[in-house]
Amino acid sequence: MSARAYIIPVFVPHLGCGHACVFCDQRRISGAQTPATAETVREAVERAAALPRNGAKRQLAFYGGSFTAIPETEQTALLAAAREALDAGMIESIRLSTRPDAVDENVLKRLRACGVETVELGAQSMDDEVLRLSGRGHTAADVEKAARLVKAAGFRLILQMMTGLPGDTDEKSLETARRLIALEPDGVRIYPTVIVRETELYRLWRAGVYREHTVEDAVRLCAKLLPLFESAGVPVIRLGLNPTEELSGGAAAAGAYHPALGELVRSRILYEKARNLLREHGTRGRACIGVDPRRTSQLVGQHRENVRRLCEEFGLEELQVRQTPLKNEEICWIPVEKTAEI
Repeated sequence: MSARAYIIPVFVPHLGCGHACVFCDQRRISGAQTPATAETVREAVERAAALPRNGAKRQLAFYGGSFTAIPETEQTALLAAAREALDAGMIESIRLSTRPDAVDENVLKRLRACGVETVELGAQSMDDEVLRLSGRGHTAADVEKAARLVKAAGFRLILQMMTGLPGDTDEKSLETARRLIALEPDGVRIYPTVIVRETELYRLWRAGVYREHTVEDAVRLCAKLLPLFESAGVPVIRLGLNPTEELSGGAAAAGAYHPALGELVRSRILYEKARNLLREHGTRGRACIGVDPRRTSQLVGQHRENVRRLCEEFGLEELQVRQTPLKNEEICWIPVEKTAEI
């Protein structure tokens, strides 16, 4: 739980979506077995109410499926239960996820009346060929139209993208990021493709038609995407699927599934910055790099992997990492004679 926000998740697995995306099994991805009801919403809010707030604002979030594509009577029941909690002061906001082609002005007017604050759109890619091969059933133009409608209606806009889909390339993903940035979202989620068992993507992979988007592929690519978004002032609020017992227990057959993918990506970003710094300054057997204390473990790498690789590449006998008051992912060169081992 964050000091700023506490998310109360309610999963709406695969309801309302008439499309069969090759990567999709919302039940396995979310861990939800049965559709949500108004009672599900009330129970989730009551469980959260029993926990201390610690200054956190509570947001009810409808995840999974395509919320605005489910029957309107079911939408109304779920949103009415959420609105009860909102009016009672038990939550501070409501968020939902949906498809770009399931949004129009009338839908948004209804969501606004129900107290929804944030709308997430599953863009996934801004390349029409990638969308077609992935069975998304919408186009990049649909994403742009829906995003503009959401912003114009006064909602906070979150966009979701995926990497490593069928037909995707690094350059296509980078172009997707650039086009999403142009839509001025309030945040993005990046989900590198995971091959979930019993999906169409799983069958394509087993048949050798689809090449796995590995953890290494995702780390390498997302280490380029993350700075692109952040330099544009667009926060990346999630990187990688949220781990569930089912995914970790074998439902994720292959692909970019890792419980600490975001840490791996930030570690890779710092590794590349350290490489550039070592190239710039040269080495004489020993070197020292300063980093913000909160980023020390990321620069060092899991099992000191970054330090080991840098020592091998630059022929270093020793590479020290010194905690230094810097901002975020900044690093600096420290002359060795001024350092002490830490």
